[in-house]
Amino acid sequence: MDSLLTVIAIGAAVAGFVQGLSGFAFSMLAMSIWAWTVEPHLAASSAVFGGMIGQLMAVTTIRGAFEKEVLLPLFAGALVGIPIGVVILPHLDTDLFKSVLGAILAICCPIVLFSDRLPHIGAAGRTVNGLVGGVAGVMTGIGGFTGIFPTLWYTLRGFDKQRLRAMIQWFNLTALTTTMAVYVVSGITTTAMLPIFAVIVPAMLIPWWLGSRLYLGISEAAYRKVVLGFLTFAGVGMLVSSLPTTIAHLY
Repeated sequence: MDSLLTVIAIGAAVAGFVQGLSGFAFSMLAMSIWAWTVEPHLAASSAVFGGMIGQLMAVTTIRGAFEKEVLLPLFAGALVGIPIGVVILPHLDTDLFKSVLGAILAICCPIVLFSDRLPHIGAAGRTVNGLVGGVAGVMTGIGGFTGIFPTLWYTLRGFDKQRLRAMIQWFNLTALTTTMAVYVVSGITTTAMLPIFAVIVPAMLIPWWLGSRLYLGISEAAYRKVVLGFLTFAGVGMLVSSLPTTIAHLY
């Protein structure tokens, strides 16, 4: 139990710093550490819980406007996608999922990093925003991977640092809180997990604060590199942790 709590605390500290800096990505970074030793349902519940706590701490720091034309379709899509993700979770081949997601991130994030050399995608309608929210909702229900696809999509659309962070924080706060409630009602999150949650909160507090302070001092270009770099790192971590088992299953 002590070794489990140590791994949980390390993952929460690293992910808390990244969330404070980027405004999201708690689940991705935590999972890249927890995936090696933590049972999947516990890891998913812990990732959603930690991400939700980080977003609650960030509520007063959101500086961008609440863009209804972007966020409301995202919320609507997420409300459809989250229950689907929750239903999929118990039947999911966890290693195969992590391998696929890790490969997507490891390939796509470096490409998006250089997307400033490409023309930005023009304004998207409510249907497209809703679809992005739906995919993000499914990913949130599976394990709290809330901000991945909205971040990639709106980076390609050319959102600046403040606008992107505000949009992701509003969306993540809503999606993670909803997912946590569904996890509790469905029995995925249980009272037996409370000691783990009690470790996550203090472990992430100071790292989150340090990350949020660092965010204020970095440039637009640096922020972009940091966010996509962290996503790439998390993708590689998930891929490395799951690929050997996935290959073994295939043979």
